Amino acid sequence: MNNYKQGKNTGCVEEKKQPIAALFARERVLLPSSDEAKELHTQGGYGVINDEQRVQLSLLEGLYLEEKGKIRIYFQDKELDFKQYIKHAQEIEPNFWTRYCVFKDLRSRGYIVKTALKFGADFRVYDRGIKPGQDHARWIVYPVHEGEQLTWYDFAAKNRVAHSTKKRLMMGIVDDEGSVTYYEIKWTRP
Repeated sequence: MNNYKQGKNTGCVEEKKQPIAALFARERVLLPSSDEAKELHTQGGYGVINDEQRVQLSLLEGLYLEEKGKIRIYFQDKELDFKQYIKHAQEIEPNFWTRYCVFKDLRSRGYIVKTALKFGADFRVYDRGIKPGQDHARWIVYPVHEGEQLTWYDFAAKNRVAHSTKKRLMMGIVDDEGSVTYYEIKWTRP
């Protein structure tokens, strides 16, 4: 297999990067301890570096990078295809598909998306061009399927969390086709 391609408008030959082999490990995806894996972390804002110096991705990040052709994901020595991955992920996170639709949409728009469990939310989202550690996240985001019902109590709790963490509240509403509509909610005093 040819690992090289012609560079755009330069006439030079550049090496085409092969996907990184990754391991589906229950609630995360583990990359090997390699320069390529660490580059995904430092340049793209994906995952965290664990104690073994391996990049550990969330299930959402794993599927997104697999779709982008950056990684190939294996489970028990067998490569997972898209449907198999979704099946395994939904066994762990029943709301996985709704969350993934929002995650993918935000990442494809250039935002860095990280978990926000300590804020009581699904995601914290950084402005374009901002990486975690450079500044604080601007939004906390709750993915919701359009058929799901929220009580006023749930809605008020989400708004209070956003206000108390000095972040903007955004709801990502996912329809049956996987399209996402966003609503930003602001806390105001009359």
